[in-house]
Amino acid sequence: MLIMRRFLIPCIVLSGMLIGLPLLGITAGGLPLQRYLEFPPVSRYIRHPPFSWPVFALYLIFILAWVLPVVIRGVRTHGVERPNGRPARSRFPWWGWAGLASGTIAWILAWTRFPWFSALQPHTFTPLWLSLILVVNALAFRHSGRCLMLDRPRFFLVLFPFSALFWWFFEYLNRFVQNWHYIGRGFDPLEYLVYATLPFSTVLPAVLSVREWMNRWGWLGAGFRDVFPVRLRHPKPLAAAVLCLSGFGLAGIGVWPNLLFPLLWVSPLLIVVSLQALMAQPHVFSGPARGDWRPVVSSALAALFCGIFWETWNFFSLAKWKYTVPYVQRFHIFEMPLLGYAGYLPFGLECLTVGKLLEGLPIFSRTDPEPG
Repeated sequence: MLIMRRFLIPCIVLSGMLIGLPLLGITAGGLPLQRYLEFPPVSRYIRHPPFSWPVFALYLIFILAWVLPVVIRGVRTHGVERPNGRPARSRFPWWGWAGLASGTIAWILAWTRFPWFSALQPHTFTPLWLSLILVVNALAFRHSGRCLMLDRPRFFLVLFPFSALFWWFFEYLNRFVQNWHYIGRGFDPLEYLVYATLPFSTVLPAVLSVREWMNRWGWLGAGFRDVFPVRLRHPKPLAAAVLCLSGFGLAGIGVWPNLLFPLLWVSPLLIVVSLQALMAQPHVFSGPARGDWRPVVSSALAALFCGIFWETWNFFSLAKWKYTVPYVQRFHIFEMPLLGYAGYLPFGLECLTVGKLLEGLPIFSRTDPEPG
């Protein structure tokens, strides 16, 4: 019962806040409700301001203040092994080679326009990501003889349906800021629901599989196992304040989309962490409080790693997405403006948070210790 409470309370409160508060905000602001509920979302109703050097510089300074210390420490400890040395390596498994083969074929089909493949051309994203998931698990297996897919198959499979639900929340929040939109082919509502849910289901398995692989890297353990601890004197009052501010931000995201759009990526994380802190539960920042930054760093890097592949494969695909990010819409790497990649860093922590919530369910028994 306690375990279910730890799972259900954060999920129910988070879902209610994410769905209800933006709608409450636009209703209070006198904005038309119907346009935010369009399905599929095709109308463009938010005007984004042009590129701004001052805003770009402020965002860049803020991002570098967080990222540079991690990069410097990672460079200094790169190549350093764990105290017990390098683990014995296994062979790269046959199913990893199968993933490489299927991924290569899917990539070719995604970026070409063969007439005989035209009916399936908009649906190449899912096989690409299933292939990457196989390859990453194979790399982890080769490194240590273990991987998420084989060690915890039930947990791994459950990640797929929860991943689809997880990403649909971000699609919903994007309606209030319109930072990305899809092009390439129109779908009716049922087609959109089915064809979007399939690739959305690969997000959590991909990010968490990459994270498990990265956790086996010796330099990450050496560099971020014992760093400065971040302890808060009054965690519960701070958590209550962050929860309230996150709620106000979500209520305003549709009214001031060009000002509050970053909340799309940080509010879900702040809400869950605040709730867990108020309930005296461990959360994604419990490690840094002890000086152990490995979970945070590996999760952020895993999402960024996946994000680079997402954006790469998106670039020449038929059915694809484009970005309209206010003030920083410049210096594109593929379709994504440069500073937009910073959104993957908190997104990785949200993937870890959801994974930890699922791990706590009684149907999963985890016998292996957390690697790294």
